[in-house]
Amino acid sequence: MPEDVAPRSDPAPDETTSDAGIEVVTRGTVPDGAERYAVEKIGALIGQIADPVLLARVKLTQAADPARERPATAQATVDINGEVVRAHVASHVMPEAIDLLHDRLRDRLEHRAEHRRELRRSSGIAEPGEWRHGDLPTIRPTYFDRPEEERQLVRHKTFAIDELTFDEAAFDMELLDYDFYLFRDLSSGEDSVLERGTDGGYRVTRLHPSANDNAPTAVAVEVAEETPAEATVEEAVLRLTDSGEPFVFFRNTSTQRGNVVYRRYDGHYGLITVDESTEGES
Repeated sequence: MPEDVAPRSDPAPDETTSDAGIEVVTRGTVPDGAERYAVEKIGALIGQIADPVLLARVKLTQAADPARERPATAQATVDINGEVVRAHVASHVMPEAIDLLHDRLRDRLEHRAEHRRELRRSSGIAEPGEWRHGDLPTIRPTYFDRPEEERQLVRHKTFAIDELTFDEAAFDMELLDYDFYLFRDLSSGEDSVLERGTDGGYRVTRLHPSANDNAPTAVAVEVAEETPAEATVEEAVLRLTDSGEPFVFFRNTSTQRGNVVYRRYDGHYGLITVDESTEGES
């Protein structure tokens, strides 16, 4: 982190600069030197991309509200030969936000590379550099019809959750080949679940309804209006059994956090909870 990143003395309404092929857009009182630092950090990643980079844009926003916990936000949009990769983070100060953006974008790019390797190993290969939901339909195994009295909650699976945009959550869910994905929504701060919709898009359910405007997304996302029920883990398992659904998203009575119980293919149940130990690191 550079030591010469100091606050500007005057506000900077939207400003755009371009350096090293990276367009930098600033909003608010962004510290001096932040644009240069962003170009340095993000440019190091862009230089490692083998495919043609058609666009690289970084947006730095410094909120004026002093009560806001993390007023510095940084966003990156990279168009790699027609495939758009995005990353979005928030932090206490702008230099730290840029560092986090570098790490988040690096993860996005590594995920993209891994996904392309998987495509090449499969029988149905998408066009070079392309990622679309539904390119390779997944054949799911059937659920083992284990007698109800034999079913157990045999696995406690905890996800380490960063705050993600809808696009990032969809990308991770497809990369990991999950049917649903528990994450913390960046725009609302709510524990949320993303699942596949019936129309080829996605559907997201938040722990609490949010009035926050949702940022534009590259994928089609429907935001559910209903609020998940509050329940104990045992009550959620009973609901899962009675409903026949593949999973139940609920607010845990003990922790007041979003949890998911789901049907495993071996006929038992699984539990997914938020890993609170990682929160506050960003």
